[in-house]
Amino acid sequence: MNLLANADLVVVKVGSALVAKGETGGADNAWLAAFAGDAARLRARGQRLLIVSSGAVALGRKRLNLGRRTLTLAEKQACAATGQSRLMRAWEEAFEPLGLATAQVLLTPDDTEIRRRFLNARATLVTLLQLGLIPIVNENDTVATEELRYGDNDRLAARVSQMAGADLLVLLSDVDGLYTSDPRRDRSARHVPLVGEITPAIDAMAGGANLGRGGMATKLAAARIAGAAGCGVVITLGSRIAPLQAVEQGQAFTFFKPETTPAAAYKSWIAGTLAPQGVVVIDNGAAAALRMGKSLLAAGVRAVEGRFGKGDAVIVRDGAGLEVGRGLCRYDHTEAMKIIGRRSEGVQDTLGYNGGPVIHANDLALTRRREGAL
Repeated sequence: MNLLANADLVVVKVGSALVAKGETGGADNAWLAAFAGDAARLRARGQRLLIVSSGAVALGRKRLNLGRRTLTLAEKQACAATGQSRLMRAWEEAFEPLGLATAQVLLTPDDTEIRRRFLNARATLVTLLQLGLIPIVNENDTVATEELRYGDNDRLAARVSQMAGADLLVLLSDVDGLYTSDPRRDRSARHVPLVGEITPAIDAMAGGANLGRGGMATKLAAARIAGAAGCGVVITLGSRIAPLQAVEQGQAFTFFKPETTPAAAYKSWIAGTLAPQGVVVIDNGAAAALRMGKSLLAAGVRAVEGRFGKGDAVIVRDGAGLEVGRGLCRYDHTEAMKIIGRRSEGVQDTLGYNGGPVIHANDLALTRRREGAL
């Protein structure tokens, strides 16, 4: 099975060592151009691509002539501020000759850990992908502190995969996958091509490798996050020219099976993790439409209960009081009350804008009916 070809949305994490040349500190334009060919091939097959890229600090360090000494936090932030534009320019120059357009997205941990900011960032990524762009995501190192940061872009890539509903996360590494022990120290180490579950025995295999930022232990942690979100993970050697093509041609990699599907994981999060902040009562026609996979429109709403904000979870009930599902409301409680029963043009006239359905089908987890229930 071709893992890459079967994935609709692929997230690729690219480290600083691939983007910036170690000896010069400048962008590795040859590697980036070859990777752009990888991207173009995926896009030609109708696939979507999102890149999580390090490199801003490395490129900024070169521009500021700070050498190889240890940087203070303020100097790291200055390097990030200087290097981020250079990083984006390097990606743009690699992709533009192939007709591929990019967009910069800078995130902090709050954007993936706080629900409302998560939803806003998710909407931005989804829109960029729908518009045919390739988002280039990086941590906002200009404002990040040691206490409030992802710590490594492996974890960031896993969170972005979760946020965007990716099918596959590719972590480009300095090794071609997981080994039974560190292959740089143990000649008897065996390559592990497939991991069905990350057990303590699998964790132990990473124990002999570098445990710092970017090491195998951080990649296993990222694989846990992504796998729980329904996203498969590939760890492979990034220094190959066109590394995605190398994977498709059978070069060594390790694949971590996902625990579920992205859509199921997202709806499970809505149904089982978020505390409902209110209730939306709908008519029987709307209830039937929701069970057929449709979105909830204002025209089908009959009452709103509770106080909730835009993006909060609410319970959806039918006229008999039975729970139909739980979903994320696109309006706050005051707006939702104003547009009860209104059609799309009425929503625009009432609120001055149209935020779409009250609850989109993608943001709704239907409640399973008990056997024998009416």
